[in-house]
Amino acid sequence: MSFPLTGAPKDVPDTAGGTSAQEGTDLVDLRDKIEKNECYARNESSRYPMTNLFIGDSRLGCQSDADEELILHIVFQEFVKLKFLKFTEFNQGAESDLRPTRIHIFVNRNNLGFEDIQDVEPTQTLELTAADLSENADPIELKYVLFQRVKSITLFVEENAGGEVSALGGLKILGRTTATTNMNDFKKQG
Repeated sequence: MSFPLTGAPKDVPDTAGGTSAQEGTDLVDLRDKIEKNECYARNESSRYPMTNLFIGDSRLGCQSDADEELILHIVFQEFVKLKFLKFTEFNQGAESDLRPTRIHIFVNRNNLGFEDIQDVEPTQTLELTAADLSENADPIELKYVLFQRVKSITLFVEENAGGEVSALGGLKILGRTTATTNMNDFKKQG
């Protein structure tokens, strides 16, 4: 399932696929375009790793370990254009003080760690409320012009609602693929 590029989608598509999605004309869930072996998280709990964000069960989710700060680095298989992010609260909001309240987003910045992330200007900063993280909330619209040629994003959870650690129940990344040239499609001449 995919969505036209106008307005915030009410339902989040399940997978990236289909002819129009592959041509980059419709919004899709970019989960299938993530290069999982290149993604990483800093300060994640071993019981609640980043990979849980894409399962669809908010009871599993992702939690920070030592304090409220958490870095999630997500790499895509190809360049994409991002339009919306959909965050879901951990465990359906049962522990509301764990929900992130400020998340900084960085585009195409590799190897950011806690020692240097404060020195880099974020591409966009999101101030989140409990309503933004509800299961039924609309996805959060990004400044589309800043997310046109994205190979990776880094999400820095800087603050939460007062808990010792931060937690997210799910993450959906909505956007579209960009047209690229596959050199394997060319035949050798001569």
